[in-house]
Amino acid sequence: MGQTILLNGIVLSAMPVGDYDKRLVVLTRERGKITVFARGARRPNSSLLAATNPFAFGEFELFEGKNAYNAVKFSIKNYFRELSQDIDIAYYGFYFLELADYYAVENQESKDMCNLLYVSLRALMKPVFDNRLVRRIYELRMLVLAGEYPNVFQCVSCGKKEFLTAFHARRGGMLCKECYGKLGGIPVSESTRYTLQYVVTAPLEQLYSFEVTAQVLESVERILDEYMSIYIDRQFRSLEMLGVF
Repeated sequence: MGQTILLNGIVLSAMPVGDYDKRLVVLTRERGKITVFARGARRPNSSLLAATNPFAFGEFELFEGKNAYNAVKFSIKNYFRELSQDIDIAYYGFYFLELADYYAVENQESKDMCNLLYVSLRALMKPVFDNRLVRRIYELRMLVLAGEYPNVFQCVSCGKKEFLTAFHARRGGMLCKECYGKLGGIPVSESTRYTLQYVVTAPLEQLYSFEVTAQVLESVERILDEYMSIYIDRQFRSLEMLGVF
C-alpha cells in the first residue's frame, strides 16, 4: 500500500455500512469535508469504535483512495462526551455539525471552519453561556466563512453608514432610517446592530465573550431566522428535534 496521510478534524456524521463497518463524514482543516470508511469500526474490540462517532475531534491517519479515504488510526483529543449529558445541548451540537456539513466543501482548506466548530461546541458545554446566543453567534460566523453573511455596516439601499435602524432580509442587510421608511424591514436597536457587527468581525478567541439582554437576543434571533430562511435551502433535523423552526 501507499503512504498514509495525517489530517486534523472532527467527525460530522457516521452511518453503519455492512455488518461491521462505518462510513464517516469528517471536516478536516487541510482538505475540507471528506468521506472516510472505517473497516471493522463497529466490532466491540475495534480500536476505532469510540473514535468513529460524531463530535470526535483529533488526528486521522488515512489511506487516500480514488473517491474516499480508508481509516488506519485515529488519535482523538476531544470526544465531547459532555454533550450527551443534556439532550437539548446534544441537539444544539448536532445542529452545529449539520450546518458545518451544509457549508463545508470537499478538497478545500477549512481551518477556520474547523476552529469555529470546535470553539462553538466548547461554548455549548459551559453553563455560563446561553445556548440560544451560542447558536446565533455560530450561525452568523458560519455565514461569514461561507461568504453569505448580511451587510451589517451600511445601508444596502443607499450606502449610508449612519442611522442604521432596520434590517431587510431579502435585500441582504441593514437599512438607514430614510430607506427603512420606504422599504420596511425589521427595526434594529443600536445594541442589536452592535452585536451583529461584533460577531462578524471579532477574533475567534473573543467570539464567545459577551452577553446580551433578552430583547437583543430575540431581535438577533428574528433577523437570522428570516435571513437564513431565504438563503438556506435545507431543513435541519436537529432543530426539529429541539422544537425550533
